Amino acid sequence: MSGPSASRSPIHFFDLEPHELDQLCADWSWPAYRAKQLRIWVYQQGVTDPQQMSNFSKADRQRLAEVFVFTGGRVDKHQDSSDGTQKLLISWPDGASAETVMIPDGDRRTACVSSQVGCPVGCAFCASGIGGVKGNLSAGQIVEQIYALQSRGAAGRADTAINRVVFMGMGEPMANYNNVLKAVRILHHQECFNLSARRITISTVGVPPKIRELADQAMPLNLALSLHAPDETLRRQLIPWAHHFQLNDILDACRYYFSRTGREITLEYILLREVNDRPEQACQLVRLCRTIRANVNLIYYNEVESLAFRRPRGEDVAQFQAILRDGGVNTHIRKSRGRDIDAACGQLRKKQQEQKDQQNPPPHSQPLPVLADAPVPAKQTT
Repeated sequence: MSGPSASRSPIHFFDLEPHELDQLCADWSWPAYRAKQLRIWVYQQGVTDPQQMSNFSKADRQRLAEVFVFTGGRVDKHQDSSDGTQKLLISWPDGASAETVMIPDGDRRTACVSSQVGCPVGCAFCASGIGGVKGNLSAGQIVEQIYALQSRGAAGRADTAINRVVFMGMGEPMANYNNVLKAVRILHHQECFNLSARRITISTVGVPPKIRELADQAMPLNLALSLHAPDETLRRQLIPWAHHFQLNDILDACRYYFSRTGREITLEYILLREVNDRPEQACQLVRLCRTIRANVNLIYYNEVESLAFRRPRGEDVAQFQAILRDGGVNTHIRKSRGRDIDAACGQLRKKQQEQKDQQNPPPHSQPLPVLADAPVPAKQTT
């Protein structure tokens, strides 16, 4: 039999797609409706303690408790911002830890989730990549982040439910492609989180083969490209991974994505004072945008302690946006959220790890294994 089985217990419940849970229950000779009842308890009622699942027998509840780990992660830190943003630092028994954020905006409740422990990309301005990547998160660990954020609200209430998910936390989603895609299928399934594909965004610095593979899934997911510079030279200075894939190849893959899905690409552009926020760079970006169906999100840089990059001035951001709009580019300035709670991605985990290292310096640290589907790009020359 393919898929999970009782012999592999304990099983992380959130690692299971519906067809896998259905098969497991069938292996136990349970009626077909039992798997659906279990999903209702977890995904609709927010109940992960089998002893509270009253329509299961005592023996069945015991089996569920023995076979499944429902919430294997521990919330090490929970921060609340004055603007309603919440940030969690979650750790798992295998040594993985990751940040996840809930951002409220009107009737929108967006979960910003991590896909890896650390990040292999090493953007010069970002805290996530300090120390490199330690490993990949499983699909269950990714999905559990959404559950952990949602469980802070009242179970079953529509006004507290996560209704959008962005893969913009720690890590490069395309470097953990299989687990990210499985997590997306669980989030999308009508008996799980029932999120429309159009409300799920995957952000990448650009891995052309994986962008094309995602396009061929025929799911209308939103694709965001972390651009951050309008030319190859500056981009490679800011994003070390940019040496592996030429910008033209990345843009070609994005054009293919639009042709397959009909979804316009979002270009994410973090503005760094006097680095990439000059008028001439805005003009370069206009020319780039004329070659692709895209909109641009301009993002104020959130400062990271120990890094020299600075937040842009408001007047420079306004001028940058005006040049883009005058050039016919659909452009928005993303609101800065959670600046009073270590808003920069990876910052909370970095501080927590530094505190642990000071208290208990490890003689030798062993990295978590990186899964086989992570691409190992060949370095290219121009």
